Amino acid sequence: MSLPKPPSASPRPGGVAAAMSALILAVLLAALDQTIVSTALPRIAEDLDGFDDIAWVSAAYLLASTAVTPLWGKLGDMFGRKRLYLASTSVFLIASVACGLAQSLPELIGARVLQGIGGGGMIVLTFGLVGDIVAPSERGRYQGMFGSVYGVASIVGPLLGGVFTDQLSWRWAFLINLPVGIVALALAARALPAAARGAKARIDYAGATLLAAIATGLVLVTSFGERWGWGSPSIVGLIIATVVLAAVVVPVERRVAAPVLPPAMLGSRTVVFSSLIAFLANAAMFSVLVYLPTYLQIVHGVSATLSGIHMLPLVAGLVVSQSLAGRWAAHIERLRVILLSGLVANLAGLLLLATLGNGPGTLLLSVYFLITGVGIGMVPMVVLTTVQNSVPAADIGAASAVVTFSRSIGAAFGVAVFGTLLNTGFADRVRDLPTADGFDAARPDTIGQLPAALRDTALDAFAHATAVGYLWIAPALAVGILLALFLKPSGRKPSRRKPSGRNDDTALGAPDEAAGVPTAKENTPTA
Repeated sequence: MSLPKPPSASPRPGGVAAAMSALILAVLLAALDQTIVSTALPRIAEDLDGFDDIAWVSAAYLLASTAVTPLWGKLGDMFGRKRLYLASTSVFLIASVACGLAQSLPELIGARVLQGIGGGGMIVLTFGLVGDIVAPSERGRYQGMFGSVYGVASIVGPLLGGVFTDQLSWRWAFLINLPVGIVALALAARALPAAARGAKARIDYAGATLLAAIATGLVLVTSFGERWGWGSPSIVGLIIATVVLAAVVVPVERRVAAPVLPPAMLGSRTVVFSSLIAFLANAAMFSVLVYLPTYLQIVHGVSATLSGIHMLPLVAGLVVSQSLAGRWAAHIERLRVILLSGLVANLAGLLLLATLGNGPGTLLLSVYFLITGVGIGMVPMVVLTTVQNSVPAADIGAASAVVTFSRSIGAAFGVAVFGTLLNTGFADRVRDLPTADGFDAARPDTIGQLPAALRDTALDAFAHATAVGYLWIAPALAVGILLALFLKPSGRKPSRRKPSGRNDDTALGAPDEAAGVPTAKENTPTA
């Protein structure tokens, strides 16, 4: 007797393209809002008279989006991802309008918290929805698209913020979300499948609160560690509190019927190792995406717009490698090979960037950027696909949230650690330079205030400090390579048989499990 079929999560016939378009637009908006305000911050601080607390405009979004990630993932498993996706997108758009209309810095920071809550849900629910509507053998291909969008947004965001600020108003960095978001919302409402709810259970408020508190502690430490002082009572207290909460969360989750962070996942080598790799790879990735434009603007003297153009080889490598990795991931047994190749290429790119102090020319820099981009592009979505293929369908949302959470924290740590290395290294190298009006050794952007005779020395110091920073970050990827070597590949191979009775679009979007209830073998950890 055949087993009963679970509720279908397939899009309408012909709706896969529309569904993916909606999800890509949402990820683009959520990713852009992590970086688009960076170039607008000085103007915002001036207009809203809030220079002392301006860092909170960026930190509030990162803090909120990271804190709510596990909860959105679990709620999606329990109540269906489509309705929550529409809700999170609506919250994001309402908050974007509030940001654009803010008349004071506290209003803007509050709106950014709300925007982060919506943006965090958009990203993690998007990854979960791909797991719902795409077969395991095709997940890598589609997840690669979102990884490319995420990487491109990291480069394009600051450029768009600068254009809006200079040509229109910083408020358009937020208001532009509204027309694009409405299109995404309409496409999602029409094209996304209305998946059935999971098993009824009480919401794990205790686990969600603990994980949010842990995320808050980590983001505050990484965002303000250098500003407040790494050894200050505030930072030390946050670190201790975060460690204590992390030790408490697992025992608490073991006692809950439907935990936000299922303890079984913490016992899975695939989930744990993949999450650690995601953390390390994202730390390296954001140290590149955030600080290479700064290096180009200060050392090579190019504008913000031209620095983005110089970064195009990196973007090209990222997009192409994401696409190829997604296609190769259709052969599920190759996932570990793809992951290792990406980590090795990324490590090679960082070691090449560690020679920036030697003054490489534009052509050589383009080669360095291309190799780094190839390495960056091959890792993130392969990690996510590996984890999604290793858990039961009912836990895809929670598993996606674990990886997304690890990536967010990794990005924050990467930016914080590299920033500290860069600023400390630069300050040490220019300590003996004569003082000059307007020059501050703690602010490399004031190098232009130095006399011409000293400027070249300071620029050389900044280039060497940047290079040393990448040399210190490189071991993180070496650890990632070791972890990838210990991921166990599964012997399961994807089925190439096209399901009968479906048109091509439906066959593309339907999970392999649609033929019956997933078996234990089908959920074997795959790397």
